Amino acid sequence: MKLHARTYRGALVALLAGGLLLTGCSAEGTSDTSRKADGPGRGSAFGDGAGSGSAGSGAAGPADGVEQGEGERDGDQKRQDKEPEGEFAPEPDYLSTFALDVDTASYGYALRTLGDGRLPDPGTVRPEEFVNSFRQDYERPEGDGFSVTVDGAAAPGADDDWSLLRVGLATRQADHGGERPPAALTFVIDISGSMAERGRLDLVKESLGILTDELRGDDSIALVTFSSVAESRLPMTRVGDNRSRIHDVIEELEPAASTNLGAGVETGYEEAVDGLRSGATNRVVLLSDALANTGETQADAILERIADARTEHGITLFGVGVGSDYGDALMEQLADKGDGHTTYVSDRKQARKVFVDQLPMNVELRARDAKAQVAFDSDAVERFRLIGYENRAVADEDFRDDRVDGGEVGPGHTVTALYAVKLRPGASGEVAKATVRWLDPETRAPRERSGSVGASAVDSRLWGDAKPRLQVTAVAAYFAEALRGESADDDGTSYGVPPGAPDLGELEKRARTLADSTEDGSVKELAEAIGQASRARG
Repeated sequence: MKLHARTYRGALVALLAGGLLLTGCSAEGTSDTSRKADGPGRGSAFGDGAGSGSAGSGAAGPADGVEQGEGERDGDQKRQDKEPEGEFAPEPDYLSTFALDVDTASYGYALRTLGDGRLPDPGTVRPEEFVNSFRQDYERPEGDGFSVTVDGAAAPGADDDWSLLRVGLATRQADHGGERPPAALTFVIDISGSMAERGRLDLVKESLGILTDELRGDDSIALVTFSSVAESRLPMTRVGDNRSRIHDVIEELEPAASTNLGAGVETGYEEAVDGLRSGATNRVVLLSDALANTGETQADAILERIADARTEHGITLFGVGVGSDYGDALMEQLADKGDGHTTYVSDRKQARKVFVDQLPMNVELRARDAKAQVAFDSDAVERFRLIGYENRAVADEDFRDDRVDGGEVGPGHTVTALYAVKLRPGASGEVAKATVRWLDPETRAPRERSGSVGASAVDSRLWGDAKPRLQVTAVAAYFAEALRGESADDDGTSYGVPPGAPDLGELEKRARTLADSTEDGSVKELAEAIGQASRARG
């Protein structure tokens, strides 16, 4: 999906000036609908209170049966007393729309790079993937679909009218006792020459061995390899009494020549269609360093070849990245456009986490084509910025167009979106309403749920007052912004580290304090990564 946001320079200087926010107030509601969103919104990541236009009402266009929030207006907007600094998007609106994203590869690859004593390329840093790598404390829905939590806090060190809003979405955990549908998994394995490096093919083989021992007897596996050409090594086979056979095929894998990733994906989907199982979760799992150098190397062209398999049979793509040199951009594009997600593994511990602990969320689905739309009340909000999700932006008017691609989300996932928000002086009442829309994985029927937050819930301090999990979220987002620094995307949008943001030394201290209070090893790992980044910068 192409980014719809425009350059927003001057406001960024102030935007996160104090910090990231959070505290607690949430509301929920559900409804089924296929009606499109109101207004000609543009899916911008940025918005402000100057100007007019039908999209500036602050209304999210809620589904039939969902009560309209206080944000609905007759089209009149308050104008600012003076023009804001910097360049603002023309005809600004008060809607923000994006496809959900549960990728974590950006954070995993950053950990690997920092561990090697190098700073990650700013272009590989995606803040939403840093934030979504950490456990949250959102309530889970009782049934399928999502819970919605919206909360916030005043940004420390900033003017009183700056806050950060957190939109939290969560799915129900996997059923206990392994009561999931059987899985039909086609593994597409990179055996090119670059995979000979330690921590690549050897780790892939170890990961597949772990997975083979963990899968149930009624699950199925197919194995496809690729180097200069693609080859089917094992047709779709029930695990049952075939574990030894599967292990033997895995152990025979050896690195070969160049990387024809396109041929591998195409052959993998052919194998997945041939072995398609009704009532099972059919998924292609790509394990590669994604350094394609032979055949088709562009994501769009590769996916075009397997379009029918994706759309007709609903076969999704899960990308698992490996290697110190890693084709992050290609893997992310393949997974996003292949109705799946990505992760990254660099050692046995991470491999076990992905293929054992998180297996249900990585192979099952709770929601297809999930999108979120946040409506800011124009009476309360002057301007806002969505942190991250630049390449997951969706045009506002496409929120309820179910032909437009969204994100696929499995059981136990949480999705977090952080907004820097400048409130109007004396703001009161509702600040924002968030609505998530998705399709039922089996029936494709649309579903929606909403939550909102008021101004009174965003005035507590982040550091000290907010819950520990919210503070961890803030540290992760600050860290990503610091690593991304003064970079720019293909559309020229600049991402400057905001004034007032904690330096890396302070972030590391806060992360270590949070690691002690939460007793969470992943937070300790975050603190160590921040320290590594600080040392790499000198």
